[in-house]
Amino acid sequence: MPTVPTATPAIPLTSQQLYRKSDLKQLNPECQSTAQLTPLDDIVGQERAQQAVEFAMGIKEKGYNIYAIGQNGLGKRTMMLRYLNRHEPIEPSLFDWCYVVNFDDTRSPKVLKLTAGTGQEFKKSIEKLMLKLVKALPLAFDNEMYYARAEKLKSQLAQKQEAALTELSEEAKQKNISLSLTLQGDYQMVALNGEEPHDEVSFGALTEAERTQFESNINGLEVKLRGIIRQNTEWEEEFSDTQQEHDEQVAKDVLVHFFKPLKDKYKHQPEVRAFLTGMQADILSNLDIFLEESEEQLALAYASLEKKMPRRYQVNVIVCQGEQTFPIVVEESPSYHSLFGYVENATFRGTVFTDFSLIRAGSLHKANGGVLLMDAIKVLERPYVWDGLKRALRSRKLDLSSLEREVSLSGTISLAPEPIPLDVKIILFGDHETYQLLQHYDPDFSELFRVTADFEDVMDRTDVSEAQYARFISSIVHDNNMLHCDRSAIARIIEYSSREAQDQQKLSLHSANIANLLRESNFCAKAAASQSIEKQHVEQALKNQEQRVSRLHDNIMESFINGTTLINTHDKVVGQINALSVISTSDHQFGLPNRITATTAFGKGEVLDIEHRVKLGGRIHSKGVLILTAYLASVLGKTAQIPLTTYLTFEQSYSGVDGDSASMAECCAIISAISELPLRQDIAITGSMNQFGEAQPIGGANEKIEGFFDVCKIKGRSSSQGVIIPESNIANLMLRQDIVEAVERGEFHIWAISHVTQAMALLLGKTAATLRGDDAKHPDHYVPECVFGIAQQKLNALRALPKAN
Repeated sequence: MPTVPTATPAIPLTSQQLYRKSDLKQLNPECQSTAQLTPLDDIVGQERAQQAVEFAMGIKEKGYNIYAIGQNGLGKRTMMLRYLNRHEPIEPSLFDWCYVVNFDDTRSPKVLKLTAGTGQEFKKSIEKLMLKLVKALPLAFDNEMYYARAEKLKSQLAQKQEAALTELSEEAKQKNISLSLTLQGDYQMVALNGEEPHDEVSFGALTEAERTQFESNINGLEVKLRGIIRQNTEWEEEFSDTQQEHDEQVAKDVLVHFFKPLKDKYKHQPEVRAFLTGMQADILSNLDIFLEESEEQLALAYASLEKKMPRRYQVNVIVCQGEQTFPIVVEESPSYHSLFGYVENATFRGTVFTDFSLIRAGSLHKANGGVLLMDAIKVLERPYVWDGLKRALRSRKLDLSSLEREVSLSGTISLAPEPIPLDVKIILFGDHETYQLLQHYDPDFSELFRVTADFEDVMDRTDVSEAQYARFISSIVHDNNMLHCDRSAIARIIEYSSREAQDQQKLSLHSANIANLLRESNFCAKAAASQSIEKQHVEQALKNQEQRVSRLHDNIMESFINGTTLINTHDKVVGQINALSVISTSDHQFGLPNRITATTAFGKGEVLDIEHRVKLGGRIHSKGVLILTAYLASVLGKTAQIPLTTYLTFEQSYSGVDGDSASMAECCAIISAISELPLRQDIAITGSMNQFGEAQPIGGANEKIEGFFDVCKIKGRSSSQGVIIPESNIANLMLRQDIVEAVERGEFHIWAISHVTQAMALLLGKTAATLRGDDAKHPDHYVPECVFGIAQQKLNALRALPKAN
């Protein structure tokens, strides 16, 4: 014998159960508007997420970055920024970062770490120094003392050279040989015949011994002459070295004078002092660039990539912290270059060049020592950004490498700047799906983002939380400089939040929706020349929102008006029932009644779901049909197979159907078809069921009830109309005011049931299931007057028919 629970008749809900008003009991009675409320610093209801953020910010070890999970509109970014703006770093480690030339390798610029806020000052100090040197160095080489010393060195060189040649000339004269200098600058030795040079005739008249002697003397003198010429070259080199030493000493005196104050100023920063020392030595090696006189040469020196150029002494401050104590950077578009920085190229007279002064900072540079906030999906959809971010977080270094060099096969010359130490907290905002994908497919993710800040969608609705929510509303009003909300507007917004949460006991934490409603209410209040936002302005804003997004809803309702969509809201029909469904668009959802029909034919107890057969039914819907099939078998096919096949379908449904919220309606339609008892069409039903017939909660209860109510108005109202919902959905009801008022007047009814048999009793007008108590061995388990009893008699009659051969 089947076990059927004793189901008490369903009692209609009262109007008080359909909507929970906000009384603001915990709000001071004297508080009449948000002007008298202290705004909240935090986002309401996100204590769990805030604790996670506080933990992550308090721990300095590598890998404790944050992934903030939650849907858009929960105020994740707002909460983070409010908390971070109040956050005091435990161990502040802020520095200014500069790139300067590497005097040993110009392709690898060096990093200078300066005390926070001093980078620009250092840059200006170097610029002033260079301006002074550009003027002072040429002046040091353009005075009488310098010229006198130079002339003295030249004179000494000339005297030594002249003395050596004079001595050689005298020796040659003693040997009757003349030493002279030709017009071409060559030395010439000629044999003398007295005071005149020998000619061919006179030289030929000499004896062989005399001619040989002349040649021998000339050869010896030429050897000495070559020695004197080598000696002169050495003397000239010595002179050049002496002159260079003199120039360097002159320059060194100038440089020491100008560099000493800077070195004293930065004596506690060894890196800066080392750079200044290297700069001083490099200037000594390249004095000529300060002494150029040609404007073209100077222009080239300032713009080219040549080693000897003033721009090599510039300071490129890529991060200057200024007076801030904790950098907070929000990167809206995290491309590779915007995140990691890049090196610009410059053009001078058709030549493209680059150097350390063209290095530009990225968001990670600016956030170093603080926090960088980004959207996870934007990070993942940009090429190479995610890999670069992981590499930077693992190494804790910010390596400004050329993206073009990494992704191409060419060996293009580019800079290789020294990496900057990275100390930053990354906060990624994303949804659950992105989080799960990263957890599943990227093993590095859990190591680098060890803290999850999980944002709640709803919070408990209590008198205390309503008062807190009122302060949250006040914070939005203050932040956006709106008109203040009076007490009635605050209560209406809280009620709207509860409706958004689909629960009388909860409040929605989608702060973006609340902020949008307040902006639109503020607009309505100003349009009405009101001094504050009142309840009527909130209602007008909600009405305007509905009007903007309800085109599809209005088009479908028109099909009920003109009869295109068939619906019956007054009669009784066998095997036909009004079920309720929800249609959702991107920004709107609304409920509609759907006609479900069931027909039977002789068969093997199957329930054939036509939606499933034509592949319009989803898996959840198919599961719901199988569950109700199991239930029917348990109550009507305990001792013998049900000799019927039932055909079940959604009428005028031409798109996919999914979900199990129609399973109770389908069950009632099948029982009606089997028992041939008509179903009331003035009552619609929604709710799923389990194998024991127990009603299970569904979503969209408010929209479904409102949808049937609207169709009833179109087809003609009667006081018997109503909707059946699962008892567990009572807490979800936050219905429109016109429906609440209709229920209060007894013109519309809402029944909450716990078992499908209660719905059958309402829809069929009979008790669904009453077991026989007098004769347990009777083949019919149910009394003949109940619904199951009538259905059982129909089935027994079919079973008694002779089987076809």
